[in-house]
Amino acid sequence: MATYRGRIAPTPTGLLHLGHARTFALAARRCREAAGTLVLRIEDLDTLRCRKEFADAAIEDLRLLGIAWDEGPDVSGPCAPYVQSENLPYFLKIWERLKNAGAIYPCRRSRKDVAAAARAPHAEDETAEPIFPPEWRPPAGTGTELDAPGDYNWRFRVPDGEAIEFFDALQGPQRFVAGEDFGDFVVWRRDGVPAYELAVVADDVRMGITEVVRGADLLKSTARQILIYRALGAAVPAWAHAPLVLDEHGRRLAKRSDALSLRALRARGEKII
Repeated sequence: MATYRGRIAPTPTGLLHLGHARTFALAARRCREAAGTLVLRIEDLDTLRCRKEFADAAIEDLRLLGIAWDEGPDVSGPCAPYVQSENLPYFLKIWERLKNAGAIYPCRRSRKDVAAAARAPHAEDETAEPIFPPEWRPPAGTGTELDAPGDYNWRFRVPDGEAIEFFDALQGPQRFVAGEDFGDFVVWRRDGVPAYELAVVADDVRMGITEVVRGADLLKSTARQILIYRALGAAVPAWAHAPLVLDEHGRRLAKRSDALSLRALRARGEKII
């Protein structure tokens, strides 16, 4: 059986809050119980919102929580770099593999265009993303002649009607239907960086991650990412999606809620986990 490799992957767009603390502590505990290796990765590809001071603060907050990792930007390891913005050449290689396989295609349609099409997967869910209209897809093989992403959004061509199923250690059996629950999704942005779905899969493959522990808000992302693993011919990790921590209004915590950040709670002398 493969050695367990887990990861914690903060995005430095703000200060960590109680929800992050619980999820990262769970990831560390599951790794420790499996006598595995824990990796810290900084996911800083959002160039407009990510800041180094938030990355530094995340490392300090995680240390103060008593979470220790075996590999990361501050301790080194065999899978460096552990900061995503330092690894763009690798992500380009993954983009090229997907492009050559015909799994992705260049697209001029903007997020606003897709939203205007107003085809949400479930009308009762106000937060549901609009589905990319399949009639907007170009013919198979479009873009394979290009040798660079260029000024395009690149989308993954999903297999319409196929059910993507997986078992989650915390949420149980999961099932999402491509083309109904989600449509063709962006894997490379026209500003020259990989989107979340591509970047996390690429790094989890490169780092040999065997279980992904994260928040339950990313369950649908998991279905998309399974398609990327499959297109790359890579082993799919196990999954464990933690329940979200909600505020007094029943909304999930956000980094903009500075009053609920770990630093603010600690300053008030409150117990964090």
